[in-house]
Amino acid sequence: MTAVQVSAQDLFRAAYENRYTWDQAFPGYTADVSLTVDGDTFTGRAQVNPDMTAEVFDVADEQAKKLIHGQLWETSIHRVRRTFEQTHGENSFTYGDTDAAGAVEILMGGKAEGDRYKLQGNVVTLVHRHIHGVVITINTFDVQNTEAGYLSHTYDSVYHDPKTGEQKGGKSEFEDHYEKVGNYYILSRRVIRTEANGKASVNDFVFSNIRLLDPKAA
Repeated sequence: MTAVQVSAQDLFRAAYENRYTWDQAFPGYTADVSLTVDGDTFTGRAQVNPDMTAEVFDVADEQAKKLIHGQLWETSIHRVRRTFEQTHGENSFTYGDTDAAGAVEILMGGKAEGDRYKLQGNVVTLVHRHIHGVVITINTFDVQNTEAGYLSHTYDSVYHDPKTGEQKGGKSEFEDHYEKVGNYYILSRRVIRTEANGKASVNDFVFSNIRLLDPKAA
């Protein structure tokens, strides 16, 4: 009897649903924050609200404040829980190649025509998406597994022009660490190493004294 091959859509759905996200009861949190940029350190406080909006306080340097806010916003966006149908209901899925490491390529059609992903088991190891007029490519190398899904631990990202293929900006390498606070995994550190035009830069974000907000106080 021949085994029935899992459809590309079902394989992708399994990986999509294996990502770690926050549930509807997420109360938000506060944290102390420090950002070190190439040796200069800025400190302050941050708050992520139940609606995933972020606020940064007591950081005098506006550029540092903007960088901290940007990382909190980007992280929270990836924790939003949406059903597979909400995110990919207008897309179609077909198998592409399988690489030497066994990662399976998924090619997108429909609304996401031209996008592609790679899956290693139930983990998305490559994202290649057209978004906001650029193409972003993310390779994930290592993940942190939790009882409620996986979080990316080390990965890189690079942007290209969708028409010319020209690289836009430098390639960034990320290293993320998460701490479990109550029932939720919260980003406690993110190191971003970027190299552009032969110059390397390091941004080191540290979030400490993380405390969940009291939902009764909302």
